[in-house]
Amino acid sequence: MDLALWLSLASICAVGAMSPGPSLAVVLSHSMAQGAKQGLVASVSHGIGVGIYAALAVVGLAGLIQQFPLAYKALLFGGALYLVYLAFTILKAGESKLSLSQAASTSMLSAARDGFAIAFLNPKLAIFFLALFSQFINPETITLTQAAIMCLTVFIIDTLWYCIVSIITSKANQKFDLTRYANVINKLLACAFLLLALRVVITNI
Repeated sequence: MDLALWLSLASICAVGAMSPGPSLAVVLSHSMAQGAKQGLVASVSHGIGVGIYAALAVVGLAGLIQQFPLAYKALLFGGALYLVYLAFTILKAGESKLSLSQAASTSMLSAARDGFAIAFLNPKLAIFFLALFSQFINPETITLTQAAIMCLTVFIIDTLWYCIVSIITSKANQKFDLTRYANVINKLLACAFLLLALRVVITNI
């Protein structure tokens, strides 16, 4: 893959990673609650989940998702349910008058779980990468090296973007003490998760 072609792929991946959605909300919740370290863990695990779908697209397995709509729908609605779970976890913590840091998961394992789950429970990523990669590769001539470069590009860009988000959020929290507004932030995050879950349901019924 020549440099110009790679830059085109990288640019599209960057725009996709920067698009606001449930992934951004999850990373923000962790980095704001427990600091940059937990946000970075969620970012890396999210990148792994996205990278897996990129790899599936390269080997052609993404097409199987389209052939089995029930499995596809199950993953989509599973993702919506997970968003609802996160929303009610935050709201329940708010009712108990806990801070945002207590509302969020306190272990690195939980941060990794949330980051990975929010990516893996979004099978649309596989369809997206299947459509994207088809513009850059020829299935008959693609090599293992090209496939590896494309998957690593996806993983690195996604992970790097959310790591930057985590660090900026953590710094802002330290400077402005955002935890003072934990109750408001809790409600805003919960509403965001619920609205995103509702959008998934409405657009896929």
